[in-house]
Amino acid sequence: MPDPFWVEIHRDLVRVAGPDAATFLQGQISQDIDAVRARGSAWSFLLQPQGKVDAWLRVAAASDDEYVLDVDGGFGEDVIARLNRFKLRVKVDVEPLEGRCVAIRGDGASEQPGLAAEWPGIEGVDLIGHVVGGLGRHGTVEDYERARIEAGVPAMGREITISTIPAELGVNERSVSFTKGCYTGQELVARIDSRGGNVPRHLRGLRVDGVAPVGARVEHDGRDVGEITSAVTGDGCTSALAMLSRSVQPLADVTVVVDGDSHEGTVRALPA
Repeated sequence: MPDPFWVEIHRDLVRVAGPDAATFLQGQISQDIDAVRARGSAWSFLLQPQGKVDAWLRVAAASDDEYVLDVDGGFGEDVIARLNRFKLRVKVDVEPLEGRCVAIRGDGASEQPGLAAEWPGIEGVDLIGHVVGGLGRHGTVEDYERARIEAGVPAMGREITISTIPAELGVNERSVSFTKGCYTGQELVARIDSRGGNVPRHLRGLRVDGVAPVGARVEHDGRDVGEITSAVTGDGCTSALAMLSRSVQPLADVTVVVDGDSHEGTVRALPA
């Protein structure tokens, strides 16, 4: 686990409030709103009716009729537009919130008050609207990205696009309730789960010799099996995330093609 550090990150905040806020969100997100209230916050998908991902976000309960959603920076307006499209005959307001977000990662981070980050293998909390000091060293965005990649945490616009389905990302266990009632996009999620979670692609980790940027193609046994979606380079090698064909399993040797040059790489299992 890395030494603790803190860094301000860009996350968009959305307030959902009104007498029907809980009922409305229960029908829109993949997480059970009762679990959100019990735990204080929880990760969830906001899905298209066809089951593909509109957003992966965190839902925090401010009260029984007020919730704050936070999502990767630049995607707050999309979340608001998506929720408003389905806001029919309910008393609820959906609006943007102003506020900072400071991420704390590393040993002892979970002892700080804040929203649980729930990154596998790394302690972490996120503080919304807080001024921070004395919580380890002041880190960099690269520190944050390296920790995110090592933990296998997907990011909007990188691992998560309009063509992504939830089961590809490996976060269903902490983002989906399979016992709650109906919600938008549920049918595809439930069908894939009932068939053992088999999907054409999976989010995987990579270790690559040399520099391998986002967009580099990944080949296995002479076939194109995907591309790098996030990457950070240091000490002559690259740690990366990639959406790869399900035929490529952890510990497989792959070739990463960068500007016509080939670099050797190894697929790694992501923390559960």
